[in-house]
Amino acid sequence: MASLLSRDSSAPAILDLLMADRVHITSAIIYSNGPPHVGHAYELLATDAFARYQRRKLGRANVTFVTGTDEHGDKNKRAADAAGLQPKQFADNISALFKQAWAGLDVSYDIFVRTTDPVHQAFVAKMLARSYDCGDIHFKDYEGLYCVGCERFYTEKELLPGNVCPVHNTAVERIKEGNYFLKLEKYRETVRRQIEKNPDFIRPERYRNEALRMLDEPLEDLCISRPKARLDWGITLPFDDKYVTYVWYDAFWAYLSELPKTDDASLAEILPVTEHFIGKDILKTHAVYWPPMLLSVGLPLFRHLNVHGFMNFGGAKMSKSSGTVQDPVSIQKSLGPDVLRYFILREFAYGLDGDFTEERLIERYNADLANNLGNLTSRVLSMAERYFAGEIKATPNVESAAYPEDEQFFLIFRGLSGPSVAPDALQTTIGGMIESLDFKAALELIWRLLDSANKYIVTTSPFTLAKDSANLPRVAQILANLVEALRVTADNLEPFMPVTSAKILDLLNVDEKQAHAPYGHGIARGHRVKPTTPLFPRIDKKRAPTTRFKFASAQ
Repeated sequence: MASLLSRDSSAPAILDLLMADRVHITSAIIYSNGPPHVGHAYELLATDAFARYQRRKLGRANVTFVTGTDEHGDKNKRAADAAGLQPKQFADNISALFKQAWAGLDVSYDIFVRTTDPVHQAFVAKMLARSYDCGDIHFKDYEGLYCVGCERFYTEKELLPGNVCPVHNTAVERIKEGNYFLKLEKYRETVRRQIEKNPDFIRPERYRNEALRMLDEPLEDLCISRPKARLDWGITLPFDDKYVTYVWYDAFWAYLSELPKTDDASLAEILPVTEHFIGKDILKTHAVYWPPMLLSVGLPLFRHLNVHGFMNFGGAKMSKSSGTVQDPVSIQKSLGPDVLRYFILREFAYGLDGDFTEERLIERYNADLANNLGNLTSRVLSMAERYFAGEIKATPNVESAAYPEDEQFFLIFRGLSGPSVAPDALQTTIGGMIESLDFKAALELIWRLLDSANKYIVTTSPFTLAKDSANLPRVAQILANLVEALRVTADNLEPFMPVTSAKILDLLNVDEKQAHAPYGHGIARGHRVKPTTPLFPRIDKKRAPTTRFKFASAQ
C-alpha cells in the first residue's frame, strides 16, 4: 500500500506548515512488569519539559502528549504469575502506580494509553488486518534465540558470549514454533533513505549513525505473534484466532490509537509532526521495526526519534537486586516539587548516560535551589516588603538606563548581545535549546541569569543604600529591575520547574500575559508583590538519610 505522505515527498511547504503549528509528542509506552522508578521518570520529565515548551509556543490545543503502559506479553504474564495474580489484575495494579507517579511528578500528559484498552485493541487489529491484506504478514516455522526481558528474538552475533542478552545480561531461550512475521527487508531502503535525507530524523547524531549501521545488511522478517497454546495474554490476530500479536507490534500503535481522530487523513497529518522520546535500549525497535509497520499500512513516518541515554546509580546500572532502584515519588515527597526535574535536566546531557546519586542531588538542591534561586526570591521580595510595603515604585530600566550597571543588567535579561537585540531574544535562545533537546544548556543559561541578579544586588548594595532615606528612589529602581528579572527568570523556568515557576509568579502577583512578556514589558510602577515564603529550605547533609529514596522492597 503506497504511503499517503512522507517527509521526503514533493510537498515540503505543506509539511513545514504542519510542523509550524502542530506537534504530537510521545514517551515510550512503559512495560508494566514492575513499579515506576527514577529511570522511567528521567524519560517522562524530559518529554514533559519539551511538551510544556511546545504548548507555550503553539497553544495547548495544538499539542498532544501521549504516554501509557504496555501490558501484554511474556514478561508481564510471568510477573503476574509470580505475584499470584491474573494478568489483567496485575496490569491494572501496575498501570495505576504509573498514573499515580506521573500525577505526583506533575507530568502533563494529555492521553494515557493502556494496551488493554478496548479502543487500542480494536485499532491494533485494524492495522494487523491491513498489513496482512497487502501481503506484508506471512506465516512460517521459526527457531530462534529469544529474550523474555526484551520481548524479541536475537541472532547469535547480537548476543554476548554464551548466548547472553546484551541488555539484561541473562541467558536467552531457544524457541521453535510457527508464527506470523512482518516483512522488514521490503522497506529497508526506504527507511534508510529517510534517515540519510533527514539528518535530524534520529537525534542525537550518534544514534542516527547507529541506526544506519543496523540497516547496512538485509533484515530478517520480524516475528509479530505468539501461539495461544504458549501465550494467550495479548490481542487476538484478526486473521488467525489461534494466535495473539507480539508485544512490539501492539505497543507501537499506542502512540496513535487513542487520538481524537485516527482516520488515515488525520494520521497522515499527525505523524510528520510526531516527536518520539525513547531510551537508547529500544533504538532498534523504533528505527528498524516501527517504520516498516507504518509504511506497510500506507502511513508516513514520524518527524524525530529523540533518544536518551541510561540513568546509572553511582556509576553502575540501577538494579533492584542491588538495592539501587530509586523511587521518584519518594524524592518528590521528601524534597518537594520540581527538585528531581531540575536535577535530571540540569545534570544529564540528553543522549548521554547520566549518574544519579543522592549526595549529588542534595548538593544541587542546596547550591542551585536553596542558595541561588530560593535565596534570590526571598531577598528581592523581602526588600520590596520592607522598604515599600510590597509596591513597585519605579519602572524597570531599559536602554536609556542612567546607571551603567542597570543598562548591563537590562542587556543580560533581554538577550545577552546588545541594545538592538529583539525583545524576545532570551526566550528565543532558550526555546532553541529546548527544540534541540539541550535542556542542560537552557538551565545553565537560566542559572547564569540568576547569578547576574545576585551579582547586581552585590554591586548596587540596596541594603546599604536604604539606610539613608535620600537613596530610596535609587533603591526603588534597583528593586524594580530585580523584580522584573525574577519574573523573566520564573517564566523561562516553567517548562523545567512548573510548580516552582507558578509559585514565584504568584508571589510576584502577575497574570499569564505579564508572565510571558520580555524584560521591561511586564511589571510596571504601582504594581504590588506579595510577601515572600520559603521555596527551598536548606538540607543538612549530615542528617539526610542515605536510603531515603529507595523502594522498601529494594532496601
